[in-house]
Amino acid sequence: MVALLYKIIHTDKQYNQYCNRLEELTSKKKRSRADQDEIDLLELLINKYDEENDPLADADPVTLLKSLMKEHQLKAADLARLLNVSEGLVSDMLHYRKGFSKKTIQVLSGHFKLRQDAFNREYALKV
Repeated sequence: MVALLYKIIHTDKQYNQYCNRLEELTSKKKRSRADQDEIDLLELLINKYDEENDPLADADPVTLLKSLMKEHQLKAADLARLLNVSEGLVSDMLHYRKGFSKKTIQVLSGHFKLRQDAFNREYALKV
């Protein structure tokens, strides 16, 4: 009997192990086809777990970001440095005055290890 390398995620510990492995693979400069297959499988398993266990799964991107900032103890200034933008732009994003750019979505999803579509949802801006 062959033991499977990956299984459906059932625990936070398993989830964190898979996320760490995914980060290792995606940070490689050169990836083999086997690496890419492993990345695809891990993303599928992680996304499934996220969808089933994330209370913020349906949250708008700003609410999600604010929650992640609180969880990771990040201030607007920290976020500005991470995104390489002004604190004013971060303030506008957090107050629903500016939407997230493609680059912002990529950086946030990479930093917080979330799917890009978590930050790429429609939400109302204040005019």
